[in-house]
Amino acid sequence: MVAHLIEFATNHYLLVGIFVVLLVLLILSEISRGGKSLSTRELTALVNSDQGLVIDIRASKEYSAGHIVGALNIPQDKLVARMGELEKHKAKTLIVVDNMGQHAGTSCRELLKAGYNAAKLSGGVSSWRADNLPLVK
Repeated sequence: MVAHLIEFATNHYLLVGIFVVLLVLLILSEISRGGKSLSTRELTALVNSDQGLVIDIRASKEYSAGHIVGALNIPQDKLVARMGELEKHKAKTLIVVDNMGQHAGTSCRELLKAGYNAAKLSGGVSSWRADNLPLVK
């Protein structure tokens, strides 16, 4: 099987090259559509200067186990229904946080469509923990 794949790739290098380029462009497009990614340092700076609000989209149980100080818990499946609660924070950057950054892009897209300034924490709460930053319960 692998031998056939290698043979195809060598015989049709132009097609394989075009496929790889298109795949990379698709991945970059999907990443950028999810909003800007912030590091833990950038998140901290925005929150400390009162220019950002952390929206934790994890389930309530995970949120209760430990979350970033001042984070507002709105589970991902309830974000659209509860978007009105965020109206008073429209001037701030809404920073979407999940476990590992996998689902934050989808929620960022929803917030961007609704006219909010949104970004996501790169790596989610896992990167926050990896940088030895505090979580509250």
